[in-house]
Amino acid sequence: MMLIKKRREMEALKLWTNLGSSLIALMAAWTMLEKYLPEQLRGIFTRHTQKLLAFLNPYIKIRFPELSGTSRYRRSEAYVTIHAYLTAHTSPAAKSLKASDTSKDGRSLVLSMDEDEEVCHVFRGVKVWWASRKTSPKAQSISLYPEDDEKRFYVLTFHKRDREVVVGEYMGHVLGEGRAIVAGNRQRKLYSNNPTRNWCGWSSVAFEHPASFDTLAMPVKVKEGIKKDLVKFSQGKSYYAKIGKPWKRGYLLYGPPGTGKSTMIAAIANFLNYDIYNLELTTVKDNSELIKLLLETTGKSIIVIEDIDCSLDLTGQRKSEKKENSEDDSDSDDDSGGKSNNIVSKSLKEKEKENKSDSRVTLSGLLNFIDGIWSACGGERIIVFTTNYVDKLDPALIRRGRMDMHIEMSYCCFEAFKVLAKNYLDIEEHSLFGRVKELLAEIKMTPANVAENLLPKSVEDSEEKCLRNLVEALEKVKEEEDGKLKIEKKEKQWQWIKSVLG
Repeated sequence: MMLIKKRREMEALKLWTNLGSSLIALMAAWTMLEKYLPEQLRGIFTRHTQKLLAFLNPYIKIRFPELSGTSRYRRSEAYVTIHAYLTAHTSPAAKSLKASDTSKDGRSLVLSMDEDEEVCHVFRGVKVWWASRKTSPKAQSISLYPEDDEKRFYVLTFHKRDREVVVGEYMGHVLGEGRAIVAGNRQRKLYSNNPTRNWCGWSSVAFEHPASFDTLAMPVKVKEGIKKDLVKFSQGKSYYAKIGKPWKRGYLLYGPPGTGKSTMIAAIANFLNYDIYNLELTTVKDNSELIKLLLETTGKSIIVIEDIDCSLDLTGQRKSEKKENSEDDSDSDDDSGGKSNNIVSKSLKEKEKENKSDSRVTLSGLLNFIDGIWSACGGERIIVFTTNYVDKLDPALIRRGRMDMHIEMSYCCFEAFKVLAKNYLDIEEHSLFGRVKELLAEIKMTPANVAENLLPKSVEDSEEKCLRNLVEALEKVKEEEDGKLKIEKKEKQWQWIKSVLG
């Protein structure tokens, strides 16, 4: 018995020795072939060798790259979903971990698999292996931002006999649970288009604005109408597909400065749990770059262009061109003094043009951005324009269908004041409310100014003192407006007397 066992050991040792010698011989032969074989024959030999190795290898590998194939800077949805799943389920078994502070509450660390780490996972008796990998840029590559050349990916390995279970049931389980984890851990982001790099892209920070419709200083009826419209839009995927329109909606917020347009945007984002993309048009080079930025946005987002009447010289272009042409015609009939004034005005216009941004975004490009063919790439987007002077905007820019809902952010009314009093002073009734109501009915004051007067300036300030500060500020504005009206009335009377006396 011992002799038989010893003989088997000798045979196994001889087998491994012969196998090692064969491998060395194969490596030497491959070196010779690679050196002397023509390139075409070398390629054929390599392909057949890879097929042979694949035939002998019983395991299958699936690679999930971080960046999607359509964009160099956009993360693949599959990669993000798998990352969330692995972070929740397989990271506890990993020995090499990577910590990040991207938790939803911002107070705890999130641990995930580090690069070159591998873990085993068992699903219904089927064993699979997940590995995190990263390819670094080649040493000879030259890049201003080397981190952009790094490519991360996950590799899933399993036995070929389990292919049907893994590709079907297991991957469906991973993606389904991963999406639920992503949705539960989702942190709203505030994006801005980043002009500092040599590509057009978005940079982001966590969005933590506390505004809500409850704290928004507006009439309740108006707020409820906006909320109903938002809910209908967010639940309208099948409806928009039925009527043949892209799943998007435009909102135009207009009104004087300080009436809460930016706060309204924050309240909408918090109400729908959407991200915000704050688009600065002056940093966009041309229409093509504008479309690229649109394609980089995701669903469940609000694309905001604030103060669009000041962003670029593309609003009201048709009217301005006509006006300039009429001015040129009238200047040709002026005397020498008029011509000199015309020269000065033209030089001022040239200086203004020099000071403007180098952006070549046109009105046509912006219209295509809002509701052209490209706007149908993706869904569940809200586009918001804000302006202090709605009359300056080109009618084509704000027509229904582009800006579907026009919301006037007006001066503070008594109903809006009561919301501010509740927010700032935590009171719903007071003896001074009647006087505030009378004054707000007579004069115009923005919600921002009302809020500033209600804000306690020290810990000793009582509710009554804050209300009296507001009443005094309103009375002062009323006196100023009454004084202006008296002056205007006297000037009109004087002009009438002059016209009668000739």
